[in-house]
Amino acid sequence: MDILKPVYTEQNDCQDCYKCIRECTLKAIKVVNNSAQILHKDCIYCGTCTQICPVNAKKVRDDVKRVKKMIYAGKKLIVSLAPSYVTEFPNLKDEQLITALKELGFAEVSETALGAQEVSKHVANYVDHGSNGVYISSACPSVVEMICKHFPDFTDNITPFLSPLLTHAKYLKENYPDASIVFIGPCIAKKAESDEFPDLLNASLSFTDLKNWFEEENLDPYLFPEDEEANSFIPGKAGKGILYPIDGGMIMGMKNNVSATDAVYMTFSGIRNIQNVLGDLNKYRKNNKLFLELLACEGGCVNGPGAEKEYSTAIKRLEVIDKLDQEEPVVLNTNFSIQRNFDSITPIPRHEHSENSIKEALTMIDKYSNKDEINCGGCGYNSCREFAEAYLDDKSEPNMCASYMRKIAQDKSSALLRKIPSGVVIVNNELKIIEANQSFAGILGQEMEEVYQNIPGLVDADLKKIIPFHKLFSSALTTGVDNLERDIKYGNKMLHVSIFSIQKNKVIGAILRDMSQPYIQREEVVNRAKTVNRKNLETVQKIAYLLGENASETEEMLNSIVEFYTSV
Repeated sequence: MDILKPVYTEQNDCQDCYKCIRECTLKAIKVVNNSAQILHKDCIYCGTCTQICPVNAKKVRDDVKRVKKMIYAGKKLIVSLAPSYVTEFPNLKDEQLITALKELGFAEVSETALGAQEVSKHVANYVDHGSNGVYISSACPSVVEMICKHFPDFTDNITPFLSPLLTHAKYLKENYPDASIVFIGPCIAKKAESDEFPDLLNASLSFTDLKNWFEEENLDPYLFPEDEEANSFIPGKAGKGILYPIDGGMIMGMKNNVSATDAVYMTFSGIRNIQNVLGDLNKYRKNNKLFLELLACEGGCVNGPGAEKEYSTAIKRLEVIDKLDQEEPVVLNTNFSIQRNFDSITPIPRHEHSENSIKEALTMIDKYSNKDEINCGGCGYNSCREFAEAYLDDKSEPNMCASYMRKIAQDKSSALLRKIPSGVVIVNNELKIIEANQSFAGILGQEMEEVYQNIPGLVDADLKKIIPFHKLFSSALTTGVDNLERDIKYGNKMLHVSIFSIQKNKVIGAILRDMSQPYIQREEVVNRAKTVNRKNLETVQKIAYLLGENASETEEMLNSIVEFYTSV
């Protein structure tokens, strides 16, 4: 269990539903011993799996303890607060939130949006002076990971600058060299950034982490005073950088930094949408400048996996826009470089599998022709062939295939039924046969055995038309009895019928034994003798207990009489 990674699986909680594989469009998950483990070399930490896991087996690393240790060690901590805090704490005054954060032990609070403004300025200038072609924003760490790992042909198209958070953290480190920087926001991928750039970012908390911490300390930010002037953002309030968490927010900031440009600006959010954008992007003729603002979370960072509050994206957008202050924003005096490269992110090697290899893998799950490939998606993959390729990549296991496992179960049950010498029949609530063995047909006579040869298992046959004592089955279905034993005369045979419930009032099974068979008679005599012996033994034990208890009482009484007369 990779608990030190930003996202990990709690193995004991994983229930083999494969929903995370189904929802992870990049298939960054591998099944090991029936547990869906995250492939960290493939993962972009978008957090989708943590949101959709029905049993909460996908966990987000909690860095609160790490931050607390820094506070207890006496370190000065400055919060880099994501601009989407306005949607997480609606109608909360900045001063109230800052006061509450300081109550937890943070020294100061600054807006990540200040870093966003600096990035907008640098990217606008980079695009303005660049040649025609495609430019992709580096603001979203999940998108950067996605392109570098899964679409490496476009790595060089990413604008070569630090993310807004890392830019802001670098500014704070430059101006407050004795401070440690802690990010608080809705993004899980920021935890990966803190792991990759520990010299800039010391820890990353989600809004969920923060709210849990407030609850643990019994703090309610809304109860703090609103007019504490000492509690304000350092070095001041941000401007259009606060628009970054919504679709097109970065573009608004960029356009504010150029007087004229022939670039075309587009924004897309959501992993699937980004995959569609990048799919045929290499066909772009480069007759213009195309800037793409890409955000992993649909609707932008306001819908990040680390955000706890869920409501209309439209309302969230309005709350962010309404927060934009008309006053002149703070302009950072930066004398440091925010350029970066992406060499540290390794592309995922792609394996081209031969048709023979794929067919061989398909045979592992009993897929021998196209008609066997039902493409149900139960395993989490879109098709049987995709599953086979995942198997060749050591990502999937044969027992993930529902149809294959169902066939194995049916084969096992059929084999067991065939081996049982007694007749076995299973019927539904309409008394239609679900399964029967050949011994059952043999008990009913030669004609039924011939029918069995043409219809293996007598599937869908009407029990009412086969045996005269079908009312016994109807009664068992109606009453839902768990076990019903009867001796029934059938022709010249004496049958012992044992009926048992499989699904109460829906499916029942029965074992029929021909008591006229010599081996059955011997078995029955032995079983009944054992039953009689057991009951006799139980009776003797009860009598012995009662006698022993009575003897003990008698002995006590005699001893007391002897003691009385001896003492006189």
